[in-house]
Amino acid sequence: MLEIQNTLVSLDLIERYFTCDTDSCLGECCIEGDAGAPITDDERRHIEAVLPAIYDELLPAAQREIDEHGVAYIDVEGDLVTSIVDGRNCVFSCYDKGGMCLCALERAYRQGRIDFCKPVSCHLYPVRIKQYPTFTAVNYHRWKICKCAEILGRKKGVRVFQFLKEPLTRRFGKEWYDELCLTAREYLKQYGGDNAVD
Repeated sequence: MLEIQNTLVSLDLIERYFTCDTDSCLGECCIEGDAGAPITDDERRHIEAVLPAIYDELLPAAQREIDEHGVAYIDVEGDLVTSIVDGRNCVFSCYDKGGMCLCALERAYRQGRIDFCKPVSCHLYPVRIKQYPTFTAVNYHRWKICKCAEILGRKKGVRVFQFLKEPLTRRFGKEWYDELCLTAREYLKQYGGDNAVD
């Protein structure tokens, strides 16, 4: 683990490679799983505010779920998470040509139609955050459906923390991310051999 300000960062973020390969996985991380994505109350309010802009793009079953139960619920672990359809699909999943699963929130954000990208927990994936009383743990979550992303990341020479620059900066700030990069560079110079970050 690396200590960056008040966080403990798994070495997996520094040592492992990752670049999303949606052409191979078709966005399966938005479909598989037994609960929705963790969100905060503030994020729930943001989602509710932008919902009218994306509502018509959602699956009919997702629209019914939102109409009946809202955009989020409390899961079995007591966490607030996005609502899901049929025990799997996030309600904000939508589909493009070829069966590609997309996030309706992110697509609308990238098109400049709304001012909220998506929950930070989604933006950060494959990193998972766990809050403890005195520090925040920043861990890499390995999932078999993301094997293609690990392969592509290694091919391109992109480490997990590099791929996640935007969401890590969004969550922790530029100063934190810059410190992580500096620490990663020094760590890889010492332990990474030819794979050290430039």
